[in-house]
Amino acid sequence: MKKTDEAKPMNGDAKNGGGAGTSGDGPEKSGDGLNESGRTPAKSGSPEGTPAGGAAKSGGSVGKRFSRDRLLLAVAGPVLALVVAVLLTSGVLLASGKSPFEPYQLMLDYAGNADIQVLIVNQASSYYLAALAVAIGFRMNLFNIGVDGQYRVAAMAAALVGANVNLPGPLSIALIVIVAMLVGAFWAGIAGILKTTRGVSEVVSTIMLNAIATSLIAYLILPEQFGVQPKGSNNLTTGDLPESSWFPGLHVSDVAGDIYGFVFVAIGCGVAYSLVLGRTRFGFDLRATGASESAAAASGVDAKRMVLTSMLISGAVAGLAGMPVLLGDSHTYSLNFQTGIGFTGITIALLGRNNAVGIAFGALLIAFLDKASQTLDYNGYEKEIATIMQGLIVISVVVSYETVRRYALRRQQRKVGEELAAAARTTTREGVAA
Repeated sequence: MKKTDEAKPMNGDAKNGGGAGTSGDGPEKSGDGLNESGRTPAKSGSPEGTPAGGAAKSGGSVGKRFSRDRLLLAVAGPVLALVVAVLLTSGVLLASGKSPFEPYQLMLDYAGNADIQVLIVNQASSYYLAALAVAIGFRMNLFNIGVDGQYRVAAMAAALVGANVNLPGPLSIALIVIVAMLVGAFWAGIAGILKTTRGVSEVVSTIMLNAIATSLIAYLILPEQFGVQPKGSNNLTTGDLPESSWFPGLHVSDVAGDIYGFVFVAIGCGVAYSLVLGRTRFGFDLRATGASESAAAASGVDAKRMVLTSMLISGAVAGLAGMPVLLGDSHTYSLNFQTGIGFTGITIALLGRNNAVGIAFGALLIAFLDKASQTLDYNGYEKEIATIMQGLIVISVVVSYETVRRYALRRQQRKVGEELAAAARTTTREGVAA
């Protein structure tokens, strides 16, 4: 019995403590996978007469407190990161002789305009899909840095197909989206195959694939290949999509314009991400493999297959990141197509702790900084202030999450210890009374 009693606190820490502070900080930890197997010490099966069993008996209330604590700690990380980023940015402004507060007020006022709000929502949809692609890799303990290359190759291929294949509207849109997902999955699958067959780090391979994607796009978009050069322009495009292939949007007003229809597809992807990872056996296997490949293999999960599958899914979602702009605005892929979305997605995934709702808020925040910062140029401030703030957010996220994780671990260990001590005292009193 002594052996069992000593083991239970460790078990509780592994199942509850790990999840509290590491449920999505980045690719290195994923406590949620273990948390599925037991949320409270009550799963241990210890007799009620032992201290561990006594703690298990009252585990329901402890679990509720842990849930509240996990919620508060989950919010504490990003809030602390934002506060630190704002303070550091204000320090930079103050050191340069500028007002440390006025830029924020200017951006907030500018974002109050309906047209800017529409721009923020539209931009956030691409950021959200890119961040989901990154988050899928993170939950599998994979660092997919190649989302930017995957989304650009997918967008170009989808634009080529859409401009050259004539189908009825809904079928044409479906074909474009499917092509984008398949090409994105293929491009990410290269890194997945290299990792599972040759042990090549996905970090190295996806970085190199980003460079290859840039060169490949530059070659394929040449007029001698598949590109089209509009008359009187130095730009190169893949040709315009027929109007039947445009994804219908939500009209706000004549001034504000339209919200991309693909925004709602992005929301659906977020719901699917949460349900699949949190409510299915596949999601549990994926998170468990990310937490420990050896433990997952011992339970019958093919770790290599999960790595490859995760990379394919991540690439497919990355392929969707270019669809809001392609189908809702530009209707062609050109040299002006936005780059860097994949790297921004890394920031957003970290800020949102790989949680679908958290990522949504992170995407809106970064989109707000992008669009609202345009007003700074007209008011004597450099718009690069927003870029500085985004960089500081990344640094602050890493530091704040590690601080919160360590605090959560100490706090939970103390609570489990107090619960076990209380159960032991109750057992002792019952034994004396008997």
